[in-house]
Amino acid sequence: MKVRILVLGRTDNPHLRLLTNDYLKRLTGMLRVEMQELDDLKNTQNMPVEVRKRKEGEKILKALSPKDYVILLDEKGKTFTSEQWAAHLANKLNHLGRDMVFVIGGAYGFSEELYRRADEKLSLSPMTFSHQLVRLIFAEQLYRAFSIIHGKPYHNA
Repeated sequence: MKVRILVLGRTDNPHLRLLTNDYLKRLTGMLRVEMQELDDLKNTQNMPVEVRKRKEGEKILKALSPKDYVILLDEKGKTFTSEQWAAHLANKLNHLGRDMVFVIGGAYGFSEELYRRADEKLSLSPMTFSHQLVRLIFAEQLYRAFSIIHGKPYHNA
């Protein structure tokens, strides 16, 4: 099984990219994980929000396999403590038997089609973070969860 982090757009901040990649690299040996960046939509300044969400949703849906277990990172999603998150992930990994895809969408959220396709919604915080920063925070939390699962000292260090 593999975990894929599917994101819209590229991180233009080299420091955030470096830190995010560091956490993903630390997962080597514990988890097969990759980040897939989809190109941003072009010419969206005058595009109505609902049209933008629909077009972004279409792009994301094309990148998903019917077998993928899809988790949207969404402000309306479920929240966990680090220990609960680790237990939840371990349970999913042991019972799913298919790839998990975590989706970080655009600034306006997800289309209705994408919400219907999702198997779960996850919230990292009730606060709002930039989409570039969310990548780093999520990569760190994924690493923290697998450190807990594998009994590594990172979580309590």
